[in-house]
Amino acid sequence: MELRLAGITPESVVDGPGVRFTIFAQGCKHQCSKCHNPATHSFTAGKLFKVEEIIEQIKEKSLITGVTFTGGDPFFQATRFAQLGQKIKNLDQELDIITYTGFLYEELIQDQEKLSLVKLTDVLIDGLFDEDKEDLSLNYRGSYNQRVIDVKESLRTDKVVEVKL
Repeated sequence: MELRLAGITPESVVDGPGVRFTIFAQGCKHQCSKCHNPATHSFTAGKLFKVEEIIEQIKEKSLITGVTFTGGDPFFQATRFAQLGQKIKNLDQELDIITYTGFLYEELIQDQEKLSLVKLTDVLIDGLFDEDKEDLSLNYRGSYNQRVIDVKESLRTDKVVEVKL
C-alpha cells in the first residue's frame, strides 16, 4: 500500500510538541487563502511512498516523541493514513499521532472512512486556515478558528474537548 506524499521531515520541532516525524500528505481541495503549503494541493504531484518504507524510517528515529500527519490534508487519503497510523500504534516506541485537517471534527466523525483515521489520532487540529483570524501567537496553528482537540476524550464524552499544546 502506498501514500502520495509531498515529503517527510524525519525530525521536526515545529509540527507539535517534542521531536516529531512529520509526514506531508499530497492533495488538498480546501484551497485556503495564504496556505503555507500550496505546493501540496495537487493530487498528482509529490511522490508515492510505501507504508513499510515509512515505518522503517520511523523505527530508525529513536529521539522522536510522535508522528504528525499534515499536508495537504491527510483525510483525502484517510484509509491509507489510517493503515499507516495503525502500524505506528503497533510499534514499541509508543508514539502519539497529531493530525492536521481543514475538515471539522464534527464532519469527520460522520464519515466511516475518515473516522478510521480520527480514531488513531491523539490530537486533531481541525478547521480551515482563515487569514482574517490569523494569530501568530498560537502554538501549532495559524488562525484562532482552528481547534486543538483531544480525540480520545472527545470520542469518549461525545463532545469536542479542546486542549493546549
